[in-house]
Amino acid sequence: MADRSETVNASSSPPANVLSTKLDPTSARYEANMRFLADLMSQVRNEGEKICEGGGIKAIESQHAKGRLTARERIALLADSETFFELGLYTAHGMYEEWGGAPAAGVITGMARIESRMVMIIANDATVKAGAFFPMTAKKVIRAQNIALENRIPTIYLVDSAGVFLPLQEDVFPDTDDFGRVFRNNAVMSAKGIPQIAAIMGMCVAGGGYLPVMCDHVLMTDGSGLFLAGPALVQAAIGQKVSSEELGGAAMHSAISGTVDFREPDDEACIARIRSIVEKWGYRRLSPWDRKKPVEPELAAEEIYGIYDSSPARPYDMKEVLARVLDGSRFDEYKPEYGKTLICGYARIGGFAVGIVANQKLHAQQTDHEGHKRVEFGGVIYTESAEKAARFIMDCNQNLIPLIFFHDVNGFMVGRDAEWSGIIKAGAKMVNAVSNSVVPKITVIVGGSFGAGHYAMCGKAYDPRFVFAWPTARYAVMSGDSAASTLVEIKVKQLERGGKKLSAEERKELYESVKRTYDEQTDPRYGAARLWIDKIIDPIETREAITQALEAAALNPDVAEFKVGVLQT
Repeated sequence: MADRSETVNASSSPPANVLSTKLDPTSARYEANMRFLADLMSQVRNEGEKICEGGGIKAIESQHAKGRLTARERIALLADSETFFELGLYTAHGMYEEWGGAPAAGVITGMARIESRMVMIIANDATVKAGAFFPMTAKKVIRAQNIALENRIPTIYLVDSAGVFLPLQEDVFPDTDDFGRVFRNNAVMSAKGIPQIAAIMGMCVAGGGYLPVMCDHVLMTDGSGLFLAGPALVQAAIGQKVSSEELGGAAMHSAISGTVDFREPDDEACIARIRSIVEKWGYRRLSPWDRKKPVEPELAAEEIYGIYDSSPARPYDMKEVLARVLDGSRFDEYKPEYGKTLICGYARIGGFAVGIVANQKLHAQQTDHEGHKRVEFGGVIYTESAEKAARFIMDCNQNLIPLIFFHDVNGFMVGRDAEWSGIIKAGAKMVNAVSNSVVPKITVIVGGSFGAGHYAMCGKAYDPRFVFAWPTARYAVMSGDSAASTLVEIKVKQLERGGKKLSAEERKELYESVKRTYDEQTDPRYGAARLWIDKIIDPIETREAITQALEAAALNPDVAEFKVGVLQT
């Protein structure tokens, strides 16, 4: 017979912290949302597949003719099956068109497991301009290194690059986020004890030659080349005639210069050697973030497609999204009756304890200090919600709980009542707490991420460990409608001062032109192309993406002391 505690548990109702749902999957609105998001996600997937083709079929065949694998084929062999989590796929998307484009900026980056150990992989794609470094190539490599630095992720470089793309050298060479920073990061990562392995699997020339040699292990395949200056440049500079193999081939570097630790006959053997080296690594001190066995959400992730609504006229409930992301759909909401346009609370994702800060898109009724009731608009940060969030963020830092931010924010409230309530002071408090936070921060941009609201919700400038975005994300100072209206008014006044008056049709045409340009720049693919976003994710994979990020963050056990300095009160 079951004891009394088992009987009580079996017959009791679900825990109070389990999020309930009011979703109606048969409604026309739900079905329209499903179609909209499914179509948008299909478009993103098709674009992603095209980017993954790199330089195209002929370039792939050329790589194979040299007896070499492509970068993606190398990664597929190197990583444990189904573990590669690509970052920066859209980098340089729509850029460098005058040079024929640079899919994924000619370098593939992402996290993976090798012999069950998490690593960062950075692989030059020789099918794209021989793996040459465009300005965004350098920035993408540096972003991957920065993620590895902050999270202490061992890093594997698969080197196959012709060096700097010379026509754009002035934008690749000199600055702090340009080519030289890559080697600086090699040195800093080594000093911090972050393992680095470099495999030269093609050309590695000029300044790029420093990257592999500054790593812990250097491997090189036969037929590859490592030199500061190729044969043609050597002959031009000092008049010496020498073959590529004699100048910097694998046999020379293995037997004469001693630069290479392992000489391998081909890509397959080289990759097998890397896996063998990684398999013998020891384990470092664990992080302080609490983790239990993961529990799947009570509600299906696929329903997120029907929940999200991009129309400002039809607010949706962010808690419905959270219910399909959080472990067991359980959520301990913090101050649920106060500052309702920001949802704060404790939960678990992938077993990790997390603090959630999420914009609520439902309108809410709030009572002010004088007893007056008002309606607060969903997606807007009011004084009370900013103060609540600031306090919650500080609590999470006090108790070593990583923070997850879900964006769908129009910005802070404006107007006389907002100013009188101290909105700037409250916003500054929230920004201070976010800025000085020492626990891992992960940002997910669900919908709009506009203005100072983007900053307060841990935008890119506030050092989130990872920035993910749904394809529905919009990323700008203000929405396209607001920006177009403002810019048109300015233009109209300029023309009127010059004595010209626009007709209603001309005014409409100007508005549509401005809005079209602005909307293109707010698209998440535009932001991802410029590395403002690390990965555009399928909404139903939000939980998996956050879990990957938390597993990466767990590799770094060091937590700085939490200090906020002067807080506005």
